[in-house]
This record gives sequence, structure tokens and C-alpha cells, in this order.
Amino acid sequence: MKPARFYCGVFLVTASGLMLQIVQTRILSVVLWYYLAFLVISIAMFGITAGTVWVYLRRGQFSERTLSHDLTYFTALLAVAIALCGAVQTTLAPVDSVVGTRLFVWFELATCLTLPFFLSGVVVSLALTRSPFPVGRVYGVDLAGAAAGCLGALMLLNLTDGPSAVLWVSAITALGAIAFAGSGIGGKPATRLPFAVPLQYIKVIFVVLVLGAALNSTTGQGIEPLVVKGKLETTADAPLLTKWNSFARISASDIGVRPAGLWGPSPTYQSADWPIEQRLMNIDGDAGTLAFRWDGNVARAGFLKYDVTNLAYFLPGHRRAAVIGVGGGRDMLSARVFGVPDVTGVEINPILARLLTTEPGFADFSGIANEPGFHFHVDEGRSWFARTSQSFDVIQMSLVDTWAATGAGAFTLSENGLYTVDAWTIFLGRLTDNGVFTVSRWYSPSDANETGRLVSLAAATLFKLGVTEPRRHVFLAASGSIATLIVSRSPFSDTNLALLDRVAADKQFKILLSPDRDPTTSMLGRIIVSGNAQELQRLTAGLPLDLTPPTDERPFFFNQLPLFDPWRSMTLALHQRGTGVASGNISAMLTLISVFAMSLLAVLLTIVYPVHPAIADVGRRLATAGTAYFLLIGVGFMCGEMGLLQRLSVFLGHPIYSLSIVLFSLILTTGVGSLVSDRLPLDTRARFVLWGLATACYLSALPVCLPAVLHAAESAPLAMRAALSVAVIAPAGVLMGFGFPTGMRFINAVNPTPTPWFWGINGAAGVLASSFAIAISIAFGIYVTFYASALCYSLLIPAGLLIGFPQRAAGLTANSGEADRLPA
Repeated sequence: MKPARFYCGVFLVTASGLMLQIVQTRILSVVLWYYLAFLVISIAMFGITAGTVWVYLRRGQFSERTLSHDLTYFTALLAVAIALCGAVQTTLAPVDSVVGTRLFVWFELATCLTLPFFLSGVVVSLALTRSPFPVGRVYGVDLAGAAAGCLGALMLLNLTDGPSAVLWVSAITALGAIAFAGSGIGGKPATRLPFAVPLQYIKVIFVVLVLGAALNSTTGQGIEPLVVKGKLETTADAPLLTKWNSFARISASDIGVRPAGLWGPSPTYQSADWPIEQRLMNIDGDAGTLAFRWDGNVARAGFLKYDVTNLAYFLPGHRRAAVIGVGGGRDMLSARVFGVPDVTGVEINPILARLLTTEPGFADFSGIANEPGFHFHVDEGRSWFARTSQSFDVIQMSLVDTWAATGAGAFTLSENGLYTVDAWTIFLGRLTDNGVFTVSRWYSPSDANETGRLVSLAAATLFKLGVTEPRRHVFLAASGSIATLIVSRSPFSDTNLALLDRVAADKQFKILLSPDRDPTTSMLGRIIVSGNAQELQRLTAGLPLDLTPPTDERPFFFNQLPLFDPWRSMTLALHQRGTGVASGNISAMLTLISVFAMSLLAVLLTIVYPVHPAIADVGRRLATAGTAYFLLIGVGFMCGEMGLLQRLSVFLGHPIYSLSIVLFSLILTTGVGSLVSDRLPLDTRARFVLWGLATACYLSALPVCLPAVLHAAESAPLAMRAALSVAVIAPAGVLMGFGFPTGMRFINAVNPTPTPWFWGINGAAGVLASSFAIAISIAFGIYVTFYASALCYSLLIPAGLLIGFPQRAAGLTANSGEADRLPA
């Protein structure tokens, strides 16, 4: 036997599983409207659980004597499945408008996502339950590989595109099959498998996958999504450039010389008078930003004075401006058109920054890189402003996220750290005494709800800064489908108000809010004249839609369904299905409900039903208490995980960072907790109760302590914020890591027969709880998920005591690793 090769195979398979999970979230965010990290996590858990249950149901088929052949076969099959399922996935259109077709396509997508994780579950289960090596050591290698995969996914996504990353993951898996083939465990051929996989064939598969991944990322003519955001991508629409990274897929297209495109053009704008060559920068298939060919001649870009997004620049005395989200550079160019000599751009995506500054054929097109007084920073906007000591006369944030995405519910299920009271407090804190913060968002004259939430956010921020009359600091104007909010650090002077009124009249912008006139809608007026933060909260929570000011605790700016009031949400869902933000929110919530329903059906048919015979004739007490225990662990762990994912996404600045760092930390530390439970078993009532209370107390303390800790470190570099995130996660991970192996030991101490049932219940609960955690986060705040997790772990105490473990638990500690295995 060659243990090193066996451990290498385990490491590579578990690393590839986590890499695939993270890469899939990036691909789905391109193809679909939603950031579906929670869906991929659920599917991964479901697939792995189903694979392990399948091994248990066929336990007579597998043994140590055939392990090397079994692992080689299923790992090779896994490598091929990852590549083929990834290729099939790119042909699907999961946002089809026909309901029946949509369900079928979603079923196809779920199958493509699930099959690789199912096979991964088979391989890992065989490695843990059939190998002759200590289960604790195998489990440690399993966790080390999974943790490495979390970081490896970031590297892959920054080096290649999403589909090519899937092919690289399949190649890594094939390398794992080669390692298993040389491990020499057992040595007896696995005669019950459909066919053998000779080592030379696996090597050929590995080479083919490596060549395919390399060629796919360099030719631009390989495997790519055919349908993105519901639109077919054809060769006729081939872009000049397409690049992927961990943040987005950017495509740049030359759209030629045409009238200059504006977001919120003035009715007086004569587009035919301003022809200019343009390029469209498309982000994840739908969020577009324009780049203009510019040779430094300010007069050629004078059309930008007709865009309502630039209204704030008409105010006098601006010497320094900053732009959040540079995109194609139009906002930086706008500042220069208005004569601002010093302009700073902060862009989170390095691809966009390179296109404007160094990319041949693109940097010279925009001409911005060589413009004197322009400064670029590749960073997350909120973090950069928290860290800088500079002050600005204007800070501009225009259309960061698009109407097409918002209207379809794209960000409803995702937090956004730029649109919270905490973030705006930072931005306003970086203004000069007379500086202004200007934000432009999509606006519908017949449905001003998104604009209403923007105004409530501004009012809440001003209240937090000690302002007693927010209405004196806010000016809001609209043109077409864009509204621009201007928030002043100091009350607007009569002179500046007169100037804004004159510009609005000249450009025929519609003034929605101004300190010197009545608001155009009663809703906006009621929000801006609120007497204090508490009154504002009560008012906005009582409106038909949820217009409460978003905070870091509840950073769902784009969701306006009042989920904290289910009856009101149901009424809106039944009666408001037209266009606009509410319609998109309803679609997103229906997606969440559909995912939960499909997950419930899947776990019942493939996990719960197949293992339910294991619970027959074991006694009501053990069945009830054991089921409650493992159900609580599954729900509690997932609520804690989703809460950390969402809150640290705001702190770290992007969901991909949160996904990688949180999964890395949780996998590593829960593994440590599980291994420590071997050395320090909870084999007495006192130890078990103390552990349950400690876990519940730590999770309950997070909502109390975490805000101050994260806000204090908000200005730190990303590496330090990541390290702090790991430090926050580690105690929770270690404590929660005791739960599953301890429960298995308790069951085995009483009656090992129903172990598969309890294991299946735990997996099923984890699959379903992700949707539940997302829903309670949006409805009541992220921190409520921590309280829900703490409640689950505190309820483990009576559930564990009811199992009746004390009589025999002490006798199991000498060989506690056996309790973690499914019975063979």
C-alpha cells in the first residue's frame, strides 16, 4: 500500500469539490439574475449527502479489498462528469418565460449541478468508511483539501474564465483518480462495477482535460454560455474582448459612432449634435457602462452637462471629486468637463481598471489614463473611503447596479454594502464642509418606491450624523427614468438652491425634493420631514412596501417586500405583478420558495425515504430525541454559516471573498473541533451542557460584539479584514465542530442501528436551511440568523440528554472515531 497516494487522492477530490462549488456561483451570477451562492451550497450538500446514502444502501458492494479500484473508478467518473455537466450547463437557458419550460430547464440545471457533487459524496464516503487508515487522519486530509479548494477557486477565477475553470477542476479530479490508482489498497478488482478504468485511460483523460482547459481559455471560441440573462449570445454579437475574474465577466463591444448615450438626458438634449465613437462595457451580461473615445478636448464631451446624473457639478467651488465605480470612465470624464482639476476613481474590478489605464487598444481609446489630475484605485469603494484621510467636494455614485437587474430581482437575495446607513456615514464623513454626495438610481414617475428608499437612507444617515432637519440637506431631481439625489454635508444655501433651481428649469429636470419647495409626492415628503430616526423607521416600515433605511445588519436595499409582515407580502404578491421593483422582488421570492420546495422534494425522495427503515423498532425516545438533535445541528450550523456569509460579504466588500474565506475558515475550524472532540469527548452531562451553552452564548454574542469590531476594522486592508474574519469564525467553527461527532457517539452508545437515518436527517436539514436562513435575514436582519443558530444549539442540550447517552458514552471514547462512520 502507498498511503501517500491515497491521501493525495482524497486531498485533490475534496479540493476540487470546493473549487467547483465556488466557480459555479460565479457562473450562475453571469447566466442568471440572482447571486445564487446559497443555491449552490444547498445543491452541494444535497449531492454529497445523497452520494453517501447511496454508498450506505449498497454497503455490501464495497469493501477494503476493492477500495483502490472503487475510488479510481468513481473519481475518474467524477472528473468526466464535471466536464460534461459543465458543458451541458452552458447550453441551458434557466430564465425561459414559459413556465413549464422554465421548470424543465431548472430541473436540467439542478441535475448538471448535482451529479458531480453526488459522485464526490460517493468518493469521500468510500475513503472515510472503507480505508484501513485512521478515520481521523483521513477526515483531516479531507478538510485540508476542502479548505485549500476555497482559496484555489479564487486563483482559478482570476487566471481564467468560468467554463475553463470548470475544466481545470475536472483535470485536478482526474489527477486524484491517478493517485488513487497507484495507492494499492486491497488490490482486488471491483468486479461489480460496470467496467474497469485502466490507468492509461485515466492519464489520457487527464491530458485531454488539461489541453481542453488551456485551449478553452485562449481561443475564445470554446465552451461559453449560450444564453446570458435570458439573451442568446451569437457570433454576430462577438465582443472585442471578454475577460473573467472572481468579480465578474466583462465584455467590451465597439458600437461605433453614434449620438452620445446618456443615462438621464435632459429633454433639451439634441443627441444628433453630439456624435461620438463609443464602446459598451458589459458586466455579467447585463449591467452596461459606456466608454467614449476622448482626445482630451473637453468641448467634445460637453453632452455630459445634459445628464441629470451630473447635476451636482453645477454647484460652484468644486476642486476635488471622487467616483465610486469607475466603469467605462464616464463619471470621471464628467468631473473634468465641469472643470474639476483633481478626480479620484475607485473601482473594485481590476479588469475595468486595466481597460482604462493599460490595456492596448482600450486605454488609448478612452484617453483617461493620461489625463493630468486623474487618480485610479483598484479597491472596494466603501473600504477605500473608510481608509483614506482625503476629503472631497463631490463624491459621485451613479447607477452602481442596473435597473434591468433590479427589476428582475437580481440583488433581492444579495446584500449590498454600498447602500446602507453605515456606508453612507463613511461617504458623508469624507466630504468637505460644503461638499455633496450624489447618487443616481433608476426612477419611475408612476412608482417612486426605489427613490423613496434612497431618500429614507439619506434621512437616516443624516440623523445618525446629528442633523435634526434632513430636508434642508437633500435635493432630488429626475429626468426620464433616472433620479439623482444630492446630499449636502451642510444645509443648502439659498444661493446654491437658486442655482440648482435655475439649472433644473434650463435643462427641464423635474425637481422631486428641495428644501425651498413642496415635494412632488406625499410619500417622499413624509419621509424627508420625519422628526427623528425612530419616527422614520416607523413610517417606512408601515408603508405598503418596505422602505426602511438599509443597515449593515439588514443590507438588502433592493428588496422592498415587507417579509417581516407575511400577510402584507402575500397581498402584494397576489395583486402587484406588473413592472418595477416590487415585481422583481416578487419574482425573486418566488424563486426562493421554488428552490425550497424542490429541495424539500429532492431530500424526501433521495435521502429521507431511502434511509427511513433504519429507524424502525428503535424506540420512540431514541427516534424522537435523535431526530431532533440532528435536525437542530443541520439548521443551526447552516443559519450560522449563512449569517457569516452575508455579514462578512458587506465587511469584505464582495460576495466572492466572503464565500471563499467563510467556507475556508468554517471547514478548517469545524474540522479542528471534530478532531478535538476525539481528545476531549463530551462524555458527561456536565461537559455536554457546558459545550451547548458555550456554543449558544458565542453565537448570541456575535450580534452584540460584531458590529463594533467590524466597523473598527473597516479601514483595514483586505488581508487584515480577511484575517479578522477568520478570527471571528474560528471559535464558532471549533465549537460547532463538536456537534455532529458527539451526536454520533451518543447514538452509537445507545443503539447504532438508526445511525443512517440521523445522518440523513442532518444532511437534509442543512440542505433546506439555507433558503430558510436567507428568508429570515431579509425579513428580520442578518443577526437574527445568529440568534436562530444559537437557539438550535441551546435546544441540543435537552435533545442530547433525552437520547440517554450517559450509560455507555464513556465506554466509546477509546475508539471514538468509529462513531463517525456509517455502519457498514
